[in-house]
Amino acid sequence: MTASATASHSVVPPDRVGARGWAALAVLMLPVLLVSVDNTVLNFALPAISEDLTPSGTSLLWMIDIYPLVLAGLLVSMGSLGDRIGRKKLLLIGSAGFGIVSVVAAFAPSIELLIAARAALGFFGAMLMPSTLSLIRSIFLNREQRRLAIAVWASGFAAGSALGPVIGGILLENLWWGSVFLIAIPVLLPLFALAPFLVPESRDPHPGKLDVPSILLSLVTMLPVVFGIKHIATDGIDVIAIAAIAIGLTAGVLFVRRQGRLETPMLDMALFRQASFSGAVLINLLSVTALVGGLFFVSQHLQLVLGLSPLEAGLALVPGLVVMIIAGLVIVPIAARVRPSVVVPSALAFSAFGYGAIAITGGDVDVLGIALAFVALGLGIGAAETVSNELILASAPAEKAGAASAVSETAYELGAVLGTAILGSILTASYRNNVVLPAGLDAEQQSAAGETLGGAVSVAGELPGPAGNALLESARMAFDSGVGFAAWIGFALIVAAGVVAGVALRRVR
Repeated sequence: MTASATASHSVVPPDRVGARGWAALAVLMLPVLLVSVDNTVLNFALPAISEDLTPSGTSLLWMIDIYPLVLAGLLVSMGSLGDRIGRKKLLLIGSAGFGIVSVVAAFAPSIELLIAARAALGFFGAMLMPSTLSLIRSIFLNREQRRLAIAVWASGFAAGSALGPVIGGILLENLWWGSVFLIAIPVLLPLFALAPFLVPESRDPHPGKLDVPSILLSLVTMLPVVFGIKHIATDGIDVIAIAAIAIGLTAGVLFVRRQGRLETPMLDMALFRQASFSGAVLINLLSVTALVGGLFFVSQHLQLVLGLSPLEAGLALVPGLVVMIIAGLVIVPIAARVRPSVVVPSALAFSAFGYGAIAITGGDVDVLGIALAFVALGLGIGAAETVSNELILASAPAEKAGAASAVSETAYELGAVLGTAILGSILTASYRNNVVLPAGLDAEQQSAAGETLGGAVSVAGELPGPAGNALLESARMAFDSGVGFAAWIGFALIVAAGVVAGVALRRVR
């Protein structure tokens, strides 16, 4: 054999995995399905939680926000920890903790304990998600196979979102609201049985020391910023909001500067100098903010305004979430041939159309209109997220897969926080300002009915017919008064994500 022939044969494509690799992917999809089911099913349990625990509007938002807030604040730290101690090991530790705390949340007797349990779920959930995506990066070395694996991973989120409303609807119609948290148990048991045998361990061969100040700075960056955003939406701009956001931004700057000085940083900031990496992260952030914010108000509109049962409301959104799964898989061969700067904006144009359709109606939309709008929304976001997640992993070296995966997940979870914080707070403020309470309510009834639509539904059931009907009518109109404006915000977020894709990814092949 000639030297040139030898050289030509020395460059071979990365190894393609066989059946065992795809079986490992199936196991890794279990925690992905669990987290996505938990996110969606909770939205449909909000009316029942509001009626049973009678939280204030702020407490209800914190119950939703605290999980993704803690999770987002710890994702980078946990991704870096997985690179050091082993990603499979961290996955199993997180799964055990998540299962135990889910049982605690299911039987929480007060909104305060439920908020605490949701925070603990965020802590253990932060161990799950970077581990799954970084293990996929280490298992699938061939980029063509990895792109398909990531499409399956992203579709798992959509599948969980599709299953969540249906499973949650069945549970909520037959059991109490806490049953939605017990879904974790049958999902995690197969993970513990199969992961030790099918999923290979992987870690950074040259890890640095775990940097505690960086962990604390990442947390201090997240919490005050989200608190400030929520405070502005509900109480306006004041000293408290400005101070909170300033503290968060200052901590963020200190975090970035510290990573630049460390010999082995928790997060390699050089990744963000790559347009493909930073652009894909921002696309995820903007699109997930729009998606989760939309689910927050649409799930309540379907049940509390249109009068659907939890199961009926869940089924109304299933077509859009199924389309999201299909779009994530169909886009794989297209993305291999068409530039991301063309594929992603084209896909997101469908999502913008769906949000715009809700916005134009001013919130006065029936079940069919919402279902069709979510089909368009799911089509665009499903395709865009498959492409953006693959770009994030492809831009990072394999040994830093955990940290890179954590950044992708942080964008997801920060988007979930901002979706409920921004759009949810807009709805809460609009509701408080527009609801008209009938005379004769005691202090407790005034507080419940004046804070949330779920509280008003509960109080209306305690009043005589005419008074109860008047309260329901006023509460539903007050809620929908904010839906139209919130939908325009979602439309703007999707358009912004499309613009980012067209600019930041224009040189990516």
